[in-house]
Amino acid sequence: MTGKKTNNKYVSDHYARQAKKDDFPARSVYKLKEIQRKLQIIKPGDKVLDLGCAPGSWTKLAGELTGKQGLVVGIDLKPVSERLPAHVRVMTGDVIALSEMDADGLSLAIGKGFHAVLSDMAPSTTGRKDVDAAKSYYLCQAALNIARKILEPGGSFVCKIFQGEDFNGFINEAASDFERHKIFKPQSCRKESKEIYIIALGKK
Repeated sequence: MTGKKTNNKYVSDHYARQAKKDDFPARSVYKLKEIQRKLQIIKPGDKVLDLGCAPGSWTKLAGELTGKQGLVVGIDLKPVSERLPAHVRVMTGDVIALSEMDADGLSLAIGKGFHAVLSDMAPSTTGRKDVDAAKSYYLCQAALNIARKILEPGGSFVCKIFQGEDFNGFINEAASDFERHKIFKPQSCRKESKEIYIIALGKK
């Protein structure tokens, strides 16, 4: 998994400029803000897991939304340098390896009783849409496996996926574990991007 890439082409991008002004490390924060406005995924006091959290924008926003009574745990292969409040902690770890643990091992590693699992993970891209979509699906499967094991009943799952031949299959997999789901593409996504989000609500 990778953090959000920096590309000179997008330095003057409106959302990138706004992120800097709002003191967030990446423009991706506005995707979660749109999701939150639409569905109120994160509530005060919630326990939230952010997978593939570098450089820390979603983690930081989740911390603001939960407040000090909540807890946010971020995980990424890359370290996060963003300054975060005391109720937000970041672990350097491999989401794929965590997804292969049983529920007890996962609870020992990161905790349990989460109200929301977020995944804005993206693979290192190759430029081949079919290959990139397959790699994205692999990360999404790992995120869903973790969500199944540590989400509380009624919890929510937000996951970015690249559209490809596995897209509909993944939607059906996620939908089977939740009461309802939505497919959503935030306006802050770049127009040329194939990314889209599945938002699953009400874990069974």
